[in-house]
Amino acid sequence: MFIHKIDDELSLKLIDIRDSERIFHLTEQSRAYLRQWLPWLDQTTELEHTKGFIKGCVTAFAEEKSMNTVILYNDEAVGIAGYNVLDWNNKVGHIGYWLAKDFQGNGIMTRVAKALTDYAFDELRLNKVEIRAAVNNQRSRSIPERLGYVKEGEIRQAEWLYDHYVDHVIYGVLVSEWKEERNNLKKR
Repeated sequence: MFIHKIDDELSLKLIDIRDSERIFHLTEQSRAYLRQWLPWLDQTTELEHTKGFIKGCVTAFAEEKSMNTVILYNDEAVGIAGYNVLDWNNKVGHIGYWLAKDFQGNGIMTRVAKALTDYAFDELRLNKVEIRAAVNNQRSRSIPERLGYVKEGEIRQAEWLYDHYVDHVIYGVLVSEWKEERNNLKKR
């Protein structure tokens, strides 16, 4: 089983079917909060829907198309993060994430996104990592901004969110930029 330890509090575990009940429970607990920015909440109303999602994740991982992990905070599952898309032709990973409402404000997602960026460059040998977020989703946008990603642009009406479209901001970081920033931090 793949487990990537980030620090004493945080790890990423490759998602599997045994995570279904906990992930569905987290979804239920944070439904209203998550629904503000994620388009799949109305289609995830039963445990079987979460199981279907996880089965799809397992298949996509086996086909090397994506890699979704469960975020473990003090050994408790608190959300999902990973590469929604692994574009091997262009060597680009697209990070996506969500965190249960009760675990917000602990720096969890910034540490997770940093670890996923490190992993993308050090282990997967990608050239670029992207994170997309709705223009008005300031909490999600602050993560790539905090990590030094470059705002590359906006996509108008990028996603249908229940009853309206939302624009997305695209952030990206290149392996050369990421390594340069890590080297500068070591010199300080």
